Amino acid sequence: MVDIETDFTADVEAVSSIDAVPSILEVICRSTGMGFAAVARVTPERWIACAVRDEIQFGLKPGGELKVETTICHEIRQNHQAVVIDHVAEDGLYAHHHTPAMYGIQSYISIPIMLKDGSFFGTLCAIDPRPARLNNPETIGMFKLFAELIAFHLNAIERLAISESKLQEELKTAELREQFIAILGHDLRNPLGAVSNVAQLLLRMPLDERTKRLATIVQDSSYRMKEMIENILDFASGRLGGGITLARKNDEPLLDTLSQVLTELKLIWPDRVINAQLNITQPVNCDRRRIAQLFSNLLSNALTHGEKDTPVDVKAFNAENEFVLSVSNSAKQISDEIMERLFQPFSRGDIKPGQKGLGLGLYIASEIANAHGGTLTVSSANNKVCFTLQIPTTIS
Repeated sequence: MVDIETDFTADVEAVSSIDAVPSILEVICRSTGMGFAAVARVTPERWIACAVRDEIQFGLKPGGELKVETTICHEIRQNHQAVVIDHVAEDGLYAHHHTPAMYGIQSYISIPIMLKDGSFFGTLCAIDPRPARLNNPETIGMFKLFAELIAFHLNAIERLAISESKLQEELKTAELREQFIAILGHDLRNPLGAVSNVAQLLLRMPLDERTKRLATIVQDSSYRMKEMIENILDFASGRLGGGITLARKNDEPLLDTLSQVLTELKLIWPDRVINAQLNITQPVNCDRRRIAQLFSNLLSNALTHGEKDTPVDVKAFNAENEFVLSVSNSAKQISDEIMERLFQPFSRGDIKPGQKGLGLGLYIASEIANAHGGTLTVSSANNKVCFTLQIPTTIS
């Protein structure tokens, strides 16, 4: 007998982790009167005991090994057929077999353990130096049932291990991705700021129409890139543990904030009609910059995905103990499947040709609403899509 090598440790641990195995081996010994029962891992080169009940001092423990050529399990691995011997001395096939003679056994039973994919794992076996009544449907049926139960658990353990491995890989990939986009976002800020400043300086100069149009395109593009970078950084911050941070004040001038966002986006979409009804009569405890970011994301989304020849409607008002902001646009009804993941990162719904983006805007807007203790909801019916923000006017 030799010790197991490390490459089969996982198999021994897998069998050992099955709570039912000790009870199975005990039932086998008690019901058959045999003194040794085991679950063995059998390969063309190895026979390893994964679990053992030894009442006859056979000398094997979990992890112990026999030379596979000296075992009947070696033959079972090749033909996948059970072997049942009541009394070796009276058995025409095994009376002179080398295995019983080598190990001093007179009764023997071994059933193959077959995994779900059809592969052979090993055997559920029992031996004893005395004869035993084994070759009957009840005993063989019991062994087969126990072998199938062990195989079921081994399959479940393998599936769980594969799932956990995939999960760890996905978590590692996600963390690396989020670290990357956070670094990328920070690194893009400076050159983008330079581009935006140059565009603004150009637009203050006397330019011909063509140059002015080109400078406007650069300015508009830099604005969209700035918005994208802010979303990226907020996404990375939230996913890496920082979350959406707020700098709340009790009396933020939201009317001026929302009006500024409207002005900026009207410059970018000069051909679109935006109907705004802003009726903010009470102060709101909030982070003004974050509300502006949320509003910009919602309005940009409506302008991008809404029907081009219909207006976008914006409403902002104080209701009882809450601030309400809604942005609606004409568009085909959103499917239930898309609605379920609309506020998830990298989800962009139905993308029309020419529309680009990372799919973070609505996710960030939802996170900002949650950080304020509010909600961001969406409705889609009668060719109208409406996003509604509701946050408490004050906090306790």
